[in-house]
Amino acid sequence: MLRGDFTQTMGRIFFIYIGGCLLAATILVILSLAGVSDHAVGVAFILLTVAFYAVMGLLGRSARRAELTDYDVAGRHVPAFYNGMATAADWMSAASFIGLAGAIFLRGFDGLAYPIGWTAGYVLVAVLLAPFLRKFGQFTVPDFLAARYGGRVPRLIAAVILLSVSFLYVVAQMSATGLIAARFLGLDFPVAVFVGLAGILACSALGGMRALIWTQVAQYVVVLVAYLLPAVWLSQRVAGIPVPQIAYGRALDRLAGLGVLDGSWLTLGDGVNFCGVIFCLMLGTASLPHVLSRCLTTPSVRESRLSVAWSLLFLLLLYTAAPALAAFAKLELANLGADPSIDGAGGWFSAWQRIGLVARAAAGDGPAIGGLIIDPDAVVLAMPEIAGLPFVVAALVAAGALAATLSSADGLLLTIGKAAAHDLPGNGGRSGISSGRRLAVARMAMAVAAVLAAWTASARPAGILTIVAWAFSLAASGLFPALVLGIWWKRATGPGALAGMLAGWSVAAVYILGLKTGVISPVGGIGDVAAGVFGVPVAAAMTVAVSLLTPPPSARIQAFVDQIRIPRGRITLPEGD
Repeated sequence: MLRGDFTQTMGRIFFIYIGGCLLAATILVILSLAGVSDHAVGVAFILLTVAFYAVMGLLGRSARRAELTDYDVAGRHVPAFYNGMATAADWMSAASFIGLAGAIFLRGFDGLAYPIGWTAGYVLVAVLLAPFLRKFGQFTVPDFLAARYGGRVPRLIAAVILLSVSFLYVVAQMSATGLIAARFLGLDFPVAVFVGLAGILACSALGGMRALIWTQVAQYVVVLVAYLLPAVWLSQRVAGIPVPQIAYGRALDRLAGLGVLDGSWLTLGDGVNFCGVIFCLMLGTASLPHVLSRCLTTPSVRESRLSVAWSLLFLLLLYTAAPALAAFAKLELANLGADPSIDGAGGWFSAWQRIGLVARAAAGDGPAIGGLIIDPDAVVLAMPEIAGLPFVVAALVAAGALAATLSSADGLLLTIGKAAAHDLPGNGGRSGISSGRRLAVARMAMAVAAVLAAWTASARPAGILTIVAWAFSLAASGLFPALVLGIWWKRATGPGALAGMLAGWSVAAVYILGLKTGVISPVGGIGDVAAGVFGVPVAAAMTVAVSLLTPPPSARIQAFVDQIRIPRGRITLPEGD
């Protein structure tokens, strides 16, 4: 195990990880050039990716066998730069790596609602929440709500909402690992999901927050390289400029010349859902427990703000490349779609067709390019093969996608484990249960949640981006008003927060389930991905109304609110939790 002060070893560990990743990639490239089969190279990339992060998690975990602090914060000494990088890796989940470019590919301008909402949400985190949660200084979001609103019930309700949000997010990650394993291991999708489950459990069970931060820093670099490499390659091919953010305009010009790009792809088509998705993603980002918990791992309030700023910069490098990836994918499909040879056995088309993500367009099918229909979830993963790039590039992209899903899934499962061991007992872990037993509870909860998520994902209830959007709507509706009003409105009371959390979450959940099952029709044309449009106002109104109808918080609670608004100094936690 790696020993020593967390901050002192961070830089050394970072370079060890990156060196290991580069060495593994170099070996696989050499094997590919030496004539090793594409299938073998793909399998090796996937297995080495999982094994590498599992070993690093084992090395990075606490030296003590049952140290619950590994599953809490593991010491608040992570510099802003590294914490920002780890947060970006945690954030670059399957939705961002796989789903974002696919959404833009399918919807054009309307797909930009996702990066706009996510990045704007980080601004809300930096301005409204992160510094104040860091000043509060406890372990979890339910910790804060319990202290602010008094008693065990706010903690329990917040923990249940947290579990529902995190579970949906894990389902999306399981779907992504299933797609990757199905394509590169040659498995059926339901079987591939459970193979991916094994990899996720191997990585998440072998370390706590400290190990997670170490691995996520390296995972971000892998994700960055894997995402940008095909974009830069195709940018050079199309425009002679290795800067996709600048060059993809040339791809749009060529698409227009081929007659496959109409004006609707470049203009706003559904303004209601565009604004609704941005609204839900902004507030959902500022409410996601696994994002907010990152505010607690920095040394100071100032570092917490800087950490969010670094996260935005690291995410910018990838998000600005997503429209380029979408445009390049459209161009490559338009050029290849009419080629009958792509239907041959053993090629990329047959491989993705077997999974059900690409097909020849038939009469009455949806939007097609070059006579082909491709599922948005396959755009990023299949694009290197569609473009005829070396298979090792496709394998690297798959490894990057797997790194993104592993990073996010590990963080989410860790959040679920902490909620089960720390928050669901109702008293923040002060129940007299030994540290070792609570650690066992956390690991059991992680395993159960992962298995249930894999079972749900195996049925493919919806696309990756849609499932993630549901999670954001539930988080925004259930937690955002209680968190923000708890910091910025001293008159907010416990009964008001409870009423708001329950009402907002319930409205969003009922709307999603109602639309998904066909029981209700869209209200005002708003889709299930923007369910928070209804949940958040209900939650805010209920919180304010009930707070005004109930006695104001005690002087101790109001003094606590004043204290967390001041960057420096100590705070006195209210009694009674």
